[in-house]
Parts: sequence; structure tokens; C-alpha cells
Amino acid sequence: MTNADWITDIVLVLVVFRQLREGRLDGKTFLIPLGIVAFVGFKYLDSIPTAGNDLVLIGALMAIGAVLGVAGGVFTRIRSAGGHLLIKAGAVSAVLWVLGMGARMGFQVWVDHGGADHVARFSLAHDITTGQAWVAAFVLMALTEVVTRVATIFVRSRMVAAGWPATAAARPVSSLEHAA
Repeated sequence: MTNADWITDIVLVLVVFRQLREGRLDGKTFLIPLGIVAFVGFKYLDSIPTAGNDLVLIGALMAIGAVLGVAGGVFTRIRSAGGHLLIKAGAVSAVLWVLGMGARMGFQVWVDHGGADHVARFSLAHDITTGQAWVAAFVLMALTEVVTRVATIFVRSRMVAAGWPATAAARPVSSLEHAA
């Protein structure tokens, strides 16, 4: 991994850590992560291989990214206070984000330090045709995770702004309401 790779990965992890403290939900909440993944996509996504089982690998990792992104968005608290929407990433959201970003970083470190032969054997056995398939799969996984997380937060923020509870657990029900 190059220094730029490390910096990009660390910045993506810090995006959620920035939200561990409650803050105002604004355009930066959406634009910063989307800008980062747009940069990463532009820098690393030269092509999307389609031979063999390359698309299966890419699709599988994108599906994992989507699940992590939606779950991370669901476990981010959004509330209205003083006419503003506030956002705070919960512990589950932060763990899911770090898990997704960390898995990609860990895979790259492992490949760079002895795992390349294992990946080559796996690729050969499963008809994954090039190293670019792995690059595309992990970049698109990150992009999918970010886009689905941001989209989930956006949809939930519109629900809160409209007066709907963001989740079923957003408004506790007292025992008196059950009796009524």
C-alpha cells in the first residue's frame, strides 16, 4: 500500500469518527464521504473486468458493502432539535464502518505481505481472471458502502424532518400508552 492508500483509508475511517459526537446534519455530512469515494473511484477504478467470475466477485463484495452501508445508516441516530437535524453515529454504526474499511485495508496488507500466492490460487480455482477484478471489487464495495450509508441517512433525515420517527425504537412507548 502506498502512503496515499493509507491516507485515503484513514480519512474514510475518520469520516464516521467525526460523527461519534453529535453534530448538525448538513451538506458536508453527504458531500465529504461522496467526494472521497469519487476520488478513490477515479484514482483506482480503471476498468471493471467481466470475464470468468469477475462479476460474481464484484457483485458479492458490492452486496456486502450495501449491507454494511444500510446497517450503518440505520444505526446512526438522527433527531430534530431547535429547528435543525442532528446526527450521531452509534457504536454499531462505527463498528460496521470500521469493519468494512478495515477489511479492505487488512486484505491489502495481507496481499502485500505474503498473501498474494493465496489470492492467486483462489483466483485460479474460482475463475477470477485478473488482479484488477479484486481492485474493482474492493473499490466498488467501498463506494457501495458509502453511497448506501449516505442514502439511508438522507432518507431517514427526511423522515425525521417530516415528523416521522426515524426508527421504530426512536420513540419509546410508555406502559400507560399500552393500557389505553
